[in-house]
Amino acid sequence: MCTSMKKKNTNNKTIDKAKKLFMDILRCIIVQIHSIFDCVVDFIFGLYYDNKAKRIPPVKNPLLLDSAVTLAEKIRSKQVTAEEVVKAFIERCKEVNGLINAIVEDRYEDAIQEAKEVDKLIEDCKDPSTLKETKPFLGVPFTTKESNEAKGLLHSMGLICRRDHRSSSDATAVGYLKKAGGILIGKTNIPELNLWAESRNNLYGQTCNPYNITRTVGGSSGGEGAIIAACGAAFSIGSDIGGSTRMPAFFNGVFGYKPSEGMTPLKGIGLRKKDYPDSMAEAGPICKRAEDLAPFLKVLVGDKISKLKLDEPVDLKSLNIFYQPESGDLRASKVNHAMRSALRRAVEHFQEITKSTTKIKIPGSEYSYKLWRYWMSQEGIDFKSDITNGKSRANAMSEIGKLISGTSEITLAAIFKLVDEDVFPKDDPEWARSVTSNMKKYLLETLGDNGVLFYPSSPTPASYHYSTFFRPFNFGYWCLFNVVRFPVCQVPLGLDYEGLPVGIQVVAAPYNDHLCIAVAKELERAFGGWVPPSV
Repeated sequence: MCTSMKKKNTNNKTIDKAKKLFMDILRCIIVQIHSIFDCVVDFIFGLYYDNKAKRIPPVKNPLLLDSAVTLAEKIRSKQVTAEEVVKAFIERCKEVNGLINAIVEDRYEDAIQEAKEVDKLIEDCKDPSTLKETKPFLGVPFTTKESNEAKGLLHSMGLICRRDHRSSSDATAVGYLKKAGGILIGKTNIPELNLWAESRNNLYGQTCNPYNITRTVGGSSGGEGAIIAACGAAFSIGSDIGGSTRMPAFFNGVFGYKPSEGMTPLKGIGLRKKDYPDSMAEAGPICKRAEDLAPFLKVLVGDKISKLKLDEPVDLKSLNIFYQPESGDLRASKVNHAMRSALRRAVEHFQEITKSTTKIKIPGSEYSYKLWRYWMSQEGIDFKSDITNGKSRANAMSEIGKLISGTSEITLAAIFKLVDEDVFPKDDPEWARSVTSNMKKYLLETLGDNGVLFYPSSPTPASYHYSTFFRPFNFGYWCLFNVVRFPVCQVPLGLDYEGLPVGIQVVAAPYNDHLCIAVAKELERAFGGWVPPSV
């Protein structure tokens, strides 16, 4: 009896090993086929685009290279006037926008007038240093995406049917930055309704990457990522419901930050008429320098600042560092050599600091896109109505017919979204909630209050325009952290052999945003951070 049971157990183990071996081989085959497919896509797109490659011209005015914090200090201390700073950034916008198409509406004249008023305020102020507390970004020019409301400016959401819609008030986050002294100089391009991984629409056209105008800037804050990298603004307000701040920050080689859940006001972000405390979305900073992240975040979170520990010192040596080299989603592209190298350099650097780094696999990370798709259905967004500005309910077959006849007012990306809504089955709520809960539990237990995760920003650097249609599941690398609602910082780590930005995401447990920012600063110190596109 015992011999029989032992033999049966041995047979079962052998079968299990054989199954595992078969699945590993099958996985390798799928990964290789996908890699070949990606190579073919890049080769074909390269035939069309490579002879059109171009970078923006180099920066001539050194003021444009400064952080927002540095500019604010120079303005307060009268080393330079706000008018001079604002005019410098406006001239840069005019210089590069013909190439990258990032700014879709400007307010240059109004901004210059506001800068003159700032200079008068400083001149009349007996102690300008007191302005640092009340108006930390006094006189510093910023931009925001077209989907973030700004009083008197267009708010079309990239839709032809909303082409003349103007905002009657500021989004709360925009108002916070204005109150902090920031001067809005323009609004930037987005995809329709912020729902695509490229910033292109039928109203404003396509935004191009300043490092190579044949490459994507990402979405939905793509115009923001491009204009910040190009030194057209000192910093900007993005928004992030599925990577919309971090993706463009990565593709354009700058810092992008998604705070802990519920920290930033959402009224006026997109089509939201009120704040939504239970949402995957957050407003967040996009900037060239890591030193801007914490001061900017303090402004954006308003009276919720007590929930964060942004001024708490971080002992880097005591941090627990974890890393994951890939998501595990077979539908996503293989993480290429440049991106693996960027992650490895960050891990090795912190191995020297902490003497310990641990490789992990988040349970369920291979379902990132699928999980995000489910949780988006819980956001209260009615895409089929919103895409018509509430005039009717769009449907896939009708829009496909219009596309064929040349009468559709929406992009192919929006039509794909309609197909997803109308054709593909919905995800199982019980499954999605269970997997999400397990992911959160695992990450909370792993990271604790002193742990940081390094995660790839994307399988590859910025790809050719339109090629995103052939690799939509790469999006999962960003949306995973919207699903679990953890704070995450996109950190630039230089350029690859083609001169395109690489980087990683730095993740911490909720309300430990200070850990993300401390690590981002150290990585910037070690590897240089943002690299000007014209270098």
